[in-house]
Amino acid sequence: MTTVEQDVAGLAAPEDRQGLSMLQGAALTVGGVLGTGVITLPALAARAAGPASLVAWLALVLISVPLAATFGALGARFPDAGGVATYVRQAFGSKAGAMVGWCFYSAVPIGAPAASMMAGHYVAVAFGGGRVTVLGVSLALILGVGAMNARGVRLSGKVQLAFSAVLALLILVTVAVAAPHARPSAIGPFAPHGVAGVVAAAGLLVWAFAGWEAVAPVAAEYRSPRRDVPLATGIAVAVVGVLYLGLAATTVLVLGPAAATSTAPLSDLMALAIGDGARVATAGVAVLLSIGAMNAYFAGSAKLGSALGRDGALPAWFAAGSGVGQVPRRSLAVVTGLSCVTLGITAVLGLELDFWLLLATSAFGVVYVLGTAAAVRLLPPGWARRGAVVAVVASVALAISIGLPMAWALGVSVVALAYVTLRARRS
Repeated sequence: MTTVEQDVAGLAAPEDRQGLSMLQGAALTVGGVLGTGVITLPALAARAAGPASLVAWLALVLISVPLAATFGALGARFPDAGGVATYVRQAFGSKAGAMVGWCFYSAVPIGAPAASMMAGHYVAVAFGGGRVTVLGVSLALILGVGAMNARGVRLSGKVQLAFSAVLALLILVTVAVAAPHARPSAIGPFAPHGVAGVVAAAGLLVWAFAGWEAVAPVAAEYRSPRRDVPLATGIAVAVVGVLYLGLAATTVLVLGPAAATSTAPLSDLMALAIGDGARVATAGVAVLLSIGAMNAYFAGSAKLGSALGRDGALPAWFAAGSGVGQVPRRSLAVVTGLSCVTLGITAVLGLELDFWLLLATSAFGVVYVLGTAAAVRLLPPGWARRGAVVAVVASVALAISIGLPMAWALGVSVVALAYVTLRARRS
């Protein structure tokens, strides 16, 4: 057994115990990845690249296969509340682990308001009220998801299973009723903004596919991590790929040039096929999607924060609830509180969700690059490690496509390094 294998051997959890089932885990992953990307990003990607945005969607689906497989393999072999931060710490040391942990932990309070505001826009379109409605819905979702996770991961998993099943069905119905209105003429011109537009669309779509790492911190909560994590991940990849590609293609083929100017593409599709009354139903879908995504991220980040406190990357106060089966209420309270602060800043300064979306996406870029690099170091020789090498290359390409907002993630990383260094000197 190598030194690394000895270090991580203690992370394995007992098999066949009480906890998340395979289907609950798959639902948690689908909710984390599917989430709000469905209700907003098809239009944003079409705005950036036109019909060629479908190329970016397909590329991200293909890239998701090695990414999901890599994080699934890590979760199955080394289930721990620290998730990606633990893997990176074991592979490259405590400072690198702190960088990843801080990036992930800081991304959720930034991304949660953006996700909830997407749902708020749908509700505002259906019921009116403008920005007040958007902010009110966002606050309600943040507080509601925080309270749900305070009840424990098992309850969240059951809720997520129901949400994911209903949401998958609703998206399939939307595609089915809107597809007959597809127009082949909507394809041209295929790439009005050239290759640069496709790259820009890919940078936006990183938000839609960020989530494969989100449930890594709760891998230890599975009943049988080594058996269930890979199966849950495989199910999630298939479901997410089909739903994303189906909805993106329908958006482009049915809405045509109007897709680039739509603020609620799912509502526009349903309204075209059924009538304006469908906007109320799609507002409900948007709320459910946001709850699903936020539920997965709140659960994962709360566990991560407690693990960071346990490992010294955050103050020890955060460590409460880091054990298997425990609820990290202190860390969860911080995530929920900071999400409310971000929403308050948004309201006061008049910021739009795009601002926070880009910052959160940059943080996930760091998580992916270092997380997949850790997999190359930790996984045994074989197909899993080969897949991790592909995942590293894909992660670097995604980080490049994000562009200038990556400066935010680098700043968070520097602060994390400074904290760990000062803590070590004081010790």
